[in-house]
Amino acid sequence: MAAPDLASLCDDLAAEHADLDVLVAPLSASQWDTMTPAEGWAVRDQIHHLGWFDLNGVLAIDDPTAFTALMEKMVGDFDGFEARLAAEARGMAAADLLAWWRAGRAQILDVMRRADPTLRVPWYGPPMSLASFATARLMETWAHGQDVADALGATRTPTVRLRHIAHIGVRTRGFAYGLRGLPVPETDVRVELDAPDGSTWTWGSDDAVDRVSGPALDFCLVVTQRRHVADTAVKADGALAEEWLGIAQAFAGSPGAGRQPGQFAS
Repeated sequence: MAAPDLASLCDDLAAEHADLDVLVAPLSASQWDTMTPAEGWAVRDQIHHLGWFDLNGVLAIDDPTAFTALMEKMVGDFDGFEARLAAEARGMAAADLLAWWRAGRAQILDVMRRADPTLRVPWYGPPMSLASFATARLMETWAHGQDVADALGATRTPTVRLRHIAHIGVRTRGFAYGLRGLPVPETDVRVELDAPDGSTWTWGSDDAVDRVSGPALDFCLVVTQRRHVADTAVKADGALAEEWLGIAQAFAGSPGAGRQPGQFAS
């Protein structure tokens, strides 16, 4: 599959923003305090998290030096940083939080569309290409949006934008091992996913012994740790494939606990 260009990535990110907006815009003030599957996080925390990191992304692109200083300060007192973000999220009226998130996401899209496409963006880990950064923001928006959807009992229609998230999920296989201090296997794993449009998305060598297959939606839910693999139709053939799905993590940060088996069983 051809790599998407930056303009189409930004269009897809904007569409992901819009889909989440449809979920939260009609909520009453009290519904913004509905707890999500992420422990300790209400709907308002999910939206505030997205908005804060969108604005942090603007800083990373426009002023890398200031971003690096802020990142180092954050890492130096992560508990304090999380407490401040939580206080900010809880201190904003629902209408103000919605307007603030909308403004921040518009700003990150505008900055990315105007930036030099060859730019390397400093972030939490190695610097990323601008396209990879846009893809990561889309993945984050979709994943946190899933938490919101689960909290509200809403079912989202899967779209071909899942390809971006699935791609990150495949590309971060080695990262998931390294995050846990495990040796990265040298053997390839073939991934074959049933896309929402009826096509098949594939990664890896066609003659690989270990394979992962199933619906693209379910794979994305697993690699973003929004579903335990046992509660999906994702199939792992081979010890390496099974091992990977048990630790898969498409997002940066410390190893996530993920969801428990049966938490979202039908």
